[in-house]
Amino acid sequence: MYKKTTLDNGVRIVCEKIPHVRSVSIGIWVGTGSRNESKLNNGISHFIEHMLFKGTQKRSAKEIAESIDNVGGQINAFTGKECTCYYTKTLDTHIDVAMDVLADMFFNSKFAQKDIDIERNVILEEIGMYEDSPEELVHDILSETVWEGNPLGYPILGAQDSLKGINKETIEEYISNNYTPDNTVISVAGNYDEDTLINLVSKYFSAWGIKERKKQGFGETEFKTDIKVKEKETEQVHMCLGFKGIEHGHDKLYSLLAVNNILGGGMSSRLFQKIREEKGLVYSIYSYPSAYKNAGLFTVYAGMNPEHLSEVITLVYSEISELVKNGITKDELLKSKEQLKGSYILGLESTSSRMNSIGKSELLLGRIYTPDQVLKKIDEIDHDSLADTIEKVFDVNKMSFSAVGNIKKGVDLKQLITAQKI
Repeated sequence: MYKKTTLDNGVRIVCEKIPHVRSVSIGIWVGTGSRNESKLNNGISHFIEHMLFKGTQKRSAKEIAESIDNVGGQINAFTGKECTCYYTKTLDTHIDVAMDVLADMFFNSKFAQKDIDIERNVILEEIGMYEDSPEELVHDILSETVWEGNPLGYPILGAQDSLKGINKETIEEYISNNYTPDNTVISVAGNYDEDTLINLVSKYFSAWGIKERKKQGFGETEFKTDIKVKEKETEQVHMCLGFKGIEHGHDKLYSLLAVNNILGGGMSSRLFQKIREEKGLVYSIYSYPSAYKNAGLFTVYAGMNPEHLSEVITLVYSEISELVKNGITKDELLKSKEQLKGSYILGLESTSSRMNSIGKSELLLGRIYTPDQVLKKIDEIDHDSLADTIEKVFDVNKMSFSAVGNIKKGVDLKQLITAQKI
């Protein structure tokens, strides 16, 4: 069972004690990501994530790493479209070390100009590496396509032009506007003494001054249908089909997860069995939902030899049409629900997974479901809820397409995709 405490300045602490383990995972979650950016500063959330590891008033970058390495722990961070998280995983006996290092990075980073210039080059290299990974790039192109003109479609890494404008002043201004107590959640899962934990968090975070933050709400995001192709000399063509998904926090998301298991969520799914195992036309094919505030996306990905592109598109449409027309069987529903429950329960055994789950849920939704509540929601999935979800999501007339690779001459993608619409 998790517990929630709110400091006087608005910082929320959510923690879940797991007494049978010897580890503890701590995350500092900030409610800002690429969706909070503009075209001018796109990439700044991710840039700041990098900079917090570059040195503080009392620790060099090497000493930050050594502080956790020396106790056999892990320290890292990630940036998403709506949040940024800095986290550690250590033995429970080193919770004080982990908290001290994270708080030091969070409040005392120097943002030296020399480090900013070095890290800008590192991120530019990261963007270049990403450009050389078409199987990853194609997903970003799909996001840019369906949310064109909206920050939700911006790349998390940013772009070369926007990165050039990032300096100490823009970093400190962005932090001042977004790294505020009311926009921060401390998430902890594992073995810890409750009083010690609250005292530690209070020690480092209670003096953080309250600052009025400009509230940024996200309204309904328009889902756009289009086709975007990036020609690249590659051995394979990588493609994504995108449908309007379900927003974060909506109960129908559980039904969509169940549908995803059946359509393309694993090796026993329809898409994998038909197109990969039976036909041998792809090496990789899968589907997944992405959920955000007031927006969602359902993606089908496939990578294949260019000569198989037309056939694969036709077969994917055929499987989606079958799903829309005939739904799923009773056996498929039972199997999918067991898969969801098994995956969720196994995730509960990891302190990192629990820290992520309760931290993100509190930050983005302001609530956390207990394991029993989640399992109940999975059990409540039935054929009616699946049918409603399938009808809501899989409208082939409202779908976008992205591809990266060596598209064979003579393949008219627009005509091919338009011909599939029903």
